[in-house]
Amino acid sequence: MKKTTNHLIPSRVAKRASFDAENIYPILDEALFCTISYAMNNKPYSIPTSFVRYGDKIYIHGSVGSHFIRELDKGIPVCITVMLTDALVVAKSALSHSVNYRSVVIFATGEKIENEKEKLESFEWLIDKVVPGSWNYLRPITESEIRRTAVLAFNLAEASAKIREGMPNDDAKDKLLPIWSGIIPLQTSRLQPIADEISQQIPVPDHLSHIGNS
Repeated sequence: MKKTTNHLIPSRVAKRASFDAENIYPILDEALFCTISYAMNNKPYSIPTSFVRYGDKIYIHGSVGSHFIRELDKGIPVCITVMLTDALVVAKSALSHSVNYRSVVIFATGEKIENEKEKLESFEWLIDKVVPGSWNYLRPITESEIRRTAVLAFNLAEASAKIREGMPNDDAKDKLLPIWSGIIPLQTSRLQPIADEISQQIPVPDHLSHIGNS
């Protein structure tokens, strides 16, 4: 990653920022959703969507008729954000409370993927990220579905990560107060799959059977 513009530098606690792929990529690979923000007709828009990273790009998918997709296809500048929360930071004073987090901010423009091979592969990358191991289990995608779905890629050249970890940073005068401080860890986990009515008698496939059993 390259620090190419000043808007990549955080205005607060800049020392937590990183422009290295080794910090940015793992956050993008763990997160299932991002938020894409842009301006249109002097109005702000901010749309959450699923995404997948492959190489130095992230990919999103949407209907070719989607107003959101058609607007981004024009090449307008967007800001894409991702945040993972790891813990609530409980300090001895209210204003010293914080959050342990890992976040990424990306400034980019959308590139419509026309190459059929890359487009089809991007479907597989996303599906196997959201539900690992499911692509080869599912009914094959059809030509009609491919035509009805648009794929946009965003380059990660202007991306930065920001990470906060560790315990509270209480003021020195507060550290001796008899008030509990520490962290409350947070965790997002996949629970055991639940079949719909028409799948009650179908065995849970191998790639789903381990979910929620640990």
